[in-house]
Amino acid sequence: MRRAILSGAVAGAAMFVSVVSSALAETNDAEFGGECVMGLALGKDIKTDCSVSTVYQGKTYCFGNETARDLFLKKPDEFLLQAHVYYSSKQPE
Repeated sequence: MRRAILSGAVAGAAMFVSVVSSALAETNDAEFGGECVMGLALGKDIKTDCSVSTVYQGKTYCFGNETARDLFLKKPDEFLLQAHVYYSSKQPE
C-alpha cells in the first residue's frame, strides 16, 4: 500500500515538474518576455506563466487570463502595435 502511494506521489510530482517546465519553455519562447500583451497594450506590466497563450503570425503571445486573449484576438494588429510601443519605451537604450 505504501509503495503504491509513494509511486503515485512520485508520478504526480514528475507530471507537475513536466507542466512547470513546459510553461517555462513557453514563457522563454514567448514575445515580450512572457508579459501579457493586453497589459502592455494598456501600458501595464503583467508577468504571466504563459498558461493562457496564442500563436499569431508564428509568434507566441501570453495573457494574464482568457478574457485578455479573447479581446486580443478581435484586433491583434492594433493591440500588438500598442504593446510594441509601450514595451520598447521601457527598454534600456
